[in-house]
Amino acid sequence: MEQGWAPSPLDGLKKSAVAPFAVARRAKLSIAFPGKRLVIPAGTFKTRSNDTDYRFRPHTTFAWLTGINGTDAVPDSVLVLEPNGSGHDSLLFIHPRSAREGSEEFYRNARHGEFWVGRRMTLEETEFAYDISVRHIDSLDDFLTHERETLIIRGEDSYVDSRVKEHSDDASLHTWLAEARLIKDSFEVAEMQKAIDSTHRGFEDMIRAIPSAVSKKRGERLVEGAFFTRARYEGNELGYDSIVAAGSHACVLHWIRNDGELRNGELILIDAGVETESLYTADITRTFPINGKFTEAQRKIYMLVYEAQEAGMKAVKPGAKFRDFHVAASQVLARGLEAMGVLPIPAEESLKPDVGLHRRWTVHGTGHMLGMDVHDCTLARKEVHVEGILEEGMILTVEPGLYIQPDDTLFPAEYRGIGVRIEDDVLVTKDGCVNLSGAMPRHPDEVEAWMAQLQSK
Repeated sequence: MEQGWAPSPLDGLKKSAVAPFAVARRAKLSIAFPGKRLVIPAGTFKTRSNDTDYRFRPHTTFAWLTGINGTDAVPDSVLVLEPNGSGHDSLLFIHPRSAREGSEEFYRNARHGEFWVGRRMTLEETEFAYDISVRHIDSLDDFLTHERETLIIRGEDSYVDSRVKEHSDDASLHTWLAEARLIKDSFEVAEMQKAIDSTHRGFEDMIRAIPSAVSKKRGERLVEGAFFTRARYEGNELGYDSIVAAGSHACVLHWIRNDGELRNGELILIDAGVETESLYTADITRTFPINGKFTEAQRKIYMLVYEAQEAGMKAVKPGAKFRDFHVAASQVLARGLEAMGVLPIPAEESLKPDVGLHRRWTVHGTGHMLGMDVHDCTLARKEVHVEGILEEGMILTVEPGLYIQPDDTLFPAEYRGIGVRIEDDVLVTKDGCVNLSGAMPRHPDEVEAWMAQLQSK
């Protein structure tokens, strides 16, 4: 069994483009926590059922600090920043490629053996590609026995958690890493654009799939499947479970059953994003007329949401409060509902924080931070994030919506069951923001033309 194996190094191995950015991120982390050992696990397998695991995705902070993600990510890896007197040494502990000699892992280990799960990098290959000192995971336990004040990202690897004493400042490590990721570097912005461009192509796949899905049992899933194919072909995975909501399903904010029927004359709301190999995800929503043409009622609701989104994006700029774009969009929606005669009180009264009757039809916020996690940086302090100030380099969604339940008698019958959301991903720039997903049509005339063009081929 151990004889007759030819050398098989990775041909054409190159240094990862993210490596210098990861080095810079670790340097900032080192400055923030002088003298402390920092332990960041990648996480381990998550069991789906019995001996079947979900596809592995490393913990976001591990991937951000190492650059290791996608198919290069190895379960049970651990990043350690070890104090050296002037800063920290970055040490990466991994389970390397299975040895052919002196071990049966190649054949016997169903989780790590190459015969079972494919080739991993060797220690030397990983060190070269990611510009970091790499050690075998088997040496981690002995390493951690050396007493030193240690902070850890807990909850990702139970074994590592058990080897490191709890520290009152563990939470501060979580917080610092979340806040550090609020502002994207140039590598991250480029990866986000890749995710958005792939998502654009995935939406076009779905538009092409709509006619063949009409009146089919669980037609929503036929549309969903078209996007999943694009996500797996061009990226790592879906950024999140796709929402494909036809008809009144669009009024269910997190509709992921996707088991409904598409009917001509109704709308279909689609919220989907491709996650790249680098784990950056888009988050985009479009609402389409299933037969390619908006009715008068559908267009009226759509235009109100469109105008709200326009107002929201104009409010995204450096120095603005994070909540400002939500306030701007909400003002448009509330006044539009008042003009339609369905809001029982004046819009200005409804917009008061302690009133909010317009939220009957728009219950969610207008956006969130976006990056490696679809709802990014949620462990950041309120005063830095949701109550903070926008800064150049942040990426966020702008996604107002209106949802009229099918049994809502405050609206005339022709409006009931209409749900519309328009969502784009924007980068805060020096003078305002740029819509990274702006190449995807948004105005109803453009949406109709987009559908006609794609479905005619």
